[in-house]
Amino acid sequence: MDLDVFIAAHQAQWARLETLSKRRRLSGEEADELVALYQRVTGQLARVQASAPDPALVGRLTTLVARARHAVTGRRAGSWREVGRYFAAGFPAALYRSRRWWLSIAVLSLLGTALISWWIATHPEVRDSMATPSQLREMTRPGGAYEAYYSDRPASSFAAQVWTNNAWIAAQCLVFGVFLGLPVLYVLAQNVLNLAVGIGLMASAGRLDLFLGLLLPHGLLELTAVFVAGGMGLRLGWTVIDPGPRKRTVALAEEGRATIGMAMGLTAVLFVSGLLEAFVTPSGLPTWARIGIGVTAEVLFLLYALVLGRRAAAAGETGDVAAADRADLQPVAA
Repeated sequence: MDLDVFIAAHQAQWARLETLSKRRRLSGEEADELVALYQRVTGQLARVQASAPDPALVGRLTTLVARARHAVTGRRAGSWREVGRYFAAGFPAALYRSRRWWLSIAVLSLLGTALISWWIATHPEVRDSMATPSQLREMTRPGGAYEAYYSDRPASSFAAQVWTNNAWIAAQCLVFGVFLGLPVLYVLAQNVLNLAVGIGLMASAGRLDLFLGLLLPHGLLELTAVFVAGGMGLRLGWTVIDPGPRKRTVALAEEGRATIGMAMGLTAVLFVSGLLEAFVTPSGLPTWARIGIGVTAEVLFLLYALVLGRRAAAAGETGDVAAADRADLQPVAA
């Protein structure tokens, strides 16, 4: 391709497209002309990239096409409005679409936790292999490590620490999904084991009711968020193996974008869980009141995910980014 001849042949079209893209008001004919020129110049950009990728010309046409696309699709809503739209439709739709994954993980994790904690609570030799008798007493006694964990630091700093730790666990589940989901299973197994050890040791000391009274106010929502992250990670890993009717690259792009959005949504969920853990769990409220707050938060989340999510999914939401934010599928010819 002779770039000088190409530029001379299409310079007038580019100038016209730039002029129309800058106008705030267009007549019907001008709007049709804008769309036609946008499609034509997009094809020309594809030809340059394929045949003679001159950096200066590619940069010029890319900027021109982006400006024209903005004019064709209209002004985007502000970033805060986009965030609000995601939490109102995109996030619940993604939760609903992946429900079979994270609900299954929740059931299996809770069953595994119950089995391991029962094993620890009923087998003294297992507990003895974990720590010395004095260390076990220090962890489970009144005012011991498990009980003091929720109240021995300022609530605000504790909330930040909890939020950061749980967000990191969720992020690992989401990111590790691309590795066929195998590391996600390890993260989930570690979470189950840590929970089961606490329940088993406190049950063996006859203080399970106190421990559950400290765990449930925040733990219901916190564990659900971890299960969701694990489910999305495993779903992403399965997409690598079986993309379905979509091309593997397209399937990974769509599911990957939804997973990235899910990270933002789960960060907000874990923020709420962290607040509950820092301010409700160690509070002076009666146990029934603290557990009631935790149950209410969990029920609201499930309604959000399964009821609002079902409606959003039925309306066509997938949790993917808005169409205007996805890469254009450029034609290969002008």
